[in-house]
Amino acid sequence: MAFMLGARTPAGPGPRGSGPMVAGPPIFNSEGPLALPANPSADQIDHGVTENPYERRFSPYDFNGGTTLAVAGDDFVVVAGDTRMSTGYEILSRNVSKLHPMTSKCVLAAAGCKTDVDTLTTVLRTNMQMYDHKLGKEMSTTAVAQMLSNTLYYRRFFPYYSFNVLAGLDAEGKGAVFSYDAIGSYERVPFSASGSGQSYIIPLMDNIVTYKTRLDPKAPLTPEETVSIVKDAFVTAGERDIYTGDAVIIQVITAAGITTETFPLKKD
Repeated sequence: MAFMLGARTPAGPGPRGSGPMVAGPPIFNSEGPLALPANPSADQIDHGVTENPYERRFSPYDFNGGTTLAVAGDDFVVVAGDTRMSTGYEILSRNVSKLHPMTSKCVLAAAGCKTDVDTLTTVLRTNMQMYDHKLGKEMSTTAVAQMLSNTLYYRRFFPYYSFNVLAGLDAEGKGAVFSYDAIGSYERVPFSASGSGQSYIIPLMDNIVTYKTRLDPKAPLTPEETVSIVKDAFVTAGERDIYTGDAVIIQVITAAGITTETFPLKKD
């Protein structure tokens, strides 16, 4: 028999000669004050697991970690993403690419929630296929950039949990990198990084790529030098970020096509 706050039990011997019956201490929870039975036995005491109500939470999002990076050159662009997929402190896979080819001259690098990234890329490819059927040609990189912005903005009240960097060649054959926020606002930048290792990579790129903290003359980068910088950046991020590791897939986009290289990273 349970007693509410302030309830008292009659004096007298308890069960099995356990002594006088005394009211239990009050218990406060989301459904109002309660009290333990007088002289409860061991299996009458609830430890907050079985009987009393407790809050349940559900989130439609999961952060699966990972880092992406893109650097634009005069007539090329280098885009990279690591292959680790995690949740919390658990590694789900060591071989999941974050690079998604859109056209022969354009690649989307996306980190965040894997299911949202997959849904987003499916929507983009469907729209691109419709464009190809209607106009009989491949979308340009700038058109893909605008389409991605529109797609993200369409879902602004329930955004895709995807951190996007779009890299490719523009109509003039120059390297183009577009950086996005969650709801589609974007800009063309010399480089961009996203994901869990973003804060480790961007300061390094500020110094090496855009010379923001240097006074010496800026020299144009070659594709080989840019790939080397990207490798160093991911090694650096992997030392501090537990969600970045295993390997980094690096793609170089030029007028001749897309070349791919895989560079191993730390496994722990």
